[in-house]
Amino acid sequence: MSGGVVKEPTPAGLILGQRLRELRTKRRLTQQVLAEAAGIPQTHVSAIELGLMQPNLGTLLRLALALDCKVSALVSVFDKEDLGKLLPK
Repeated sequence: MSGGVVKEPTPAGLILGQRLRELRTKRRLTQQVLAEAAGIPQTHVSAIELGLMQPNLGTLLRLALALDCKVSALVSVFDKEDLGKLLPK
């Protein structure tokens, strides 16, 4: 379900997590309700929002479907970022 769990939040993980939380709270969904709608554990939603888990494509698709949004609504936040600085060295 996930692309990987890390011990410390990554810059990219923090950006995605903030965006996920923003979309979730805008729709007045709890982490549990979103997780159930996406078919993933609530702990995954929490870890993604904290930047500790980077979801794989399948999970991004599930989250977009559960949030009733386009995948681009989740990831377009990266369009404003210097992608080279977000990647591990």
